[in-house]
Amino acid sequence: MSSDRSSDRSSGSFPSGFLWGSATAAYQVEGAAAEGGRTPSIWDRFSHTPGRTENGDTGDVACDHYHRRADDVAMMADLGLNAYRFSVSWPRVQPTGRGPAVQRGLDFYRALVDDLLEHGITPAVTLYHWDLPQELEDAGGWPERDTAYRFAEYADLVAGALDDRVDLWTTLNEPWCSAFLGYGSGVHAPGRTEPLAALRAAHHLNLAHGLGAQALRSRLPARARIGISLNPSVVRPLDPSSAADVDAARRIDALANRVFTGPLLHGAYPDDLLADTAGITDWSFVGCDDAKLAQQRLDWLGINYYTPALVSHAPGGDVPRSDGHGASDHSPWPGADSVAFHQPPGERTAMGWSIDPSGLYELLVQYGREAPGVPLYITENGAAYDDKPEADGTVQDPERIAYLHAHLEAVRRALAVGADVRGYFLWSLLDNFEWSYGYSKRFGAVYVDFATQKRTPKASARWYGELARTGVLPPPVRE
Repeated sequence: MSSDRSSDRSSGSFPSGFLWGSATAAYQVEGAAAEGGRTPSIWDRFSHTPGRTENGDTGDVACDHYHRRADDVAMMADLGLNAYRFSVSWPRVQPTGRGPAVQRGLDFYRALVDDLLEHGITPAVTLYHWDLPQELEDAGGWPERDTAYRFAEYADLVAGALDDRVDLWTTLNEPWCSAFLGYGSGVHAPGRTEPLAALRAAHHLNLAHGLGAQALRSRLPARARIGISLNPSVVRPLDPSSAADVDAARRIDALANRVFTGPLLHGAYPDDLLADTAGITDWSFVGCDDAKLAQQRLDWLGINYYTPALVSHAPGGDVPRSDGHGASDHSPWPGADSVAFHQPPGERTAMGWSIDPSGLYELLVQYGREAPGVPLYITENGAAYDDKPEADGTVQDPERIAYLHAHLEAVRRALAVGADVRGYFLWSLLDNFEWSYGYSKRFGAVYVDFATQKRTPKASARWYGELARTGVLPPPVRE
């Protein structure tokens, strides 16, 4: 781990050049679902299927960011942010997942990047945040090998349009969710519940990262930095003295973390993962060079963190699951039917997720050691609360400020022991379509009245903006 970027713990300062940003995802904020040549993604199909999302909510309009782009960027600048992580809608750029790009789709992202640069905000592009073109899903989706090659072609199209203006690139966001929530538990699009398909999807997402990174490097200038955003799980045994509980944590660690970091960082799948899932597959869908192909040079690694996992051994799988990923009769953990999830003690967010910033510290230190020389970014961190406007129109969210302060203090602690952390992206800029939860959960630093689309920066947005301008961690609550 690097030691020359350590922060001054006594002053609460962060390194100069640290990126202070916010993050969004295309389907969650853009709206304009049928404009500009865009065709349905798996999330359009999923959200329009009765019973799939809370209140039947869809992303058809969302935050209308597609039409309010310029105002939203100006708002970011006013808040003092110096970076913005956004995703490109694959079906807006390449509607069928094949063939040439739709220039009207690319024009939106060209204009967005231009706006960001004019306001001194660093654009950070995520190529895939879960919105697979529905036509590719109809052909089999991520469980099919061909989808990885289609992703590489799409990556080349986007890189060709933005190559001279964007230096920070993400191939995939949280491939674990795409594979195991989309094809395992079915609580995310496309809503399939097939353990084998989930494992196949995980592999082809690894392959897509490798092929996509190659495509980006062949198109982008040398200064471009290419990485991936993972959502690694801090997995803790309920009883650390129980060998069975420790083994349960190992099983989940393999499925949550090492199924991706094995190929991405080490060029191979871990042996224990293969053994744990032998009753489901022999992994013959993995080509002899696939895992090595996934091990492309990483210019940085993104960490998305919200809450840890607490697990135990459950003989016969008879203990109810509460892993925080939504209600389903199907597990997102193939080969781990004997593992039960437990709610850790302490405060929780509106998602029911326990608040534990020590997990973020652990991840930053761990990956600083496991991937030496690879800078780290916190590409998502934040909390949902039941925010409501006050009588005077302001939105006071002291719980979110306390959450952010505690997690940023954990980042500062990691910096102090040598973790090479280069930036932090708050999730999320705006209250938005929160996937299967619809509009019932508010993660935004900016309150959105979805009936009028009026934006109101919450107290946390102003607090975070002060941090972005000064690089010094403010106190959690203003007197």
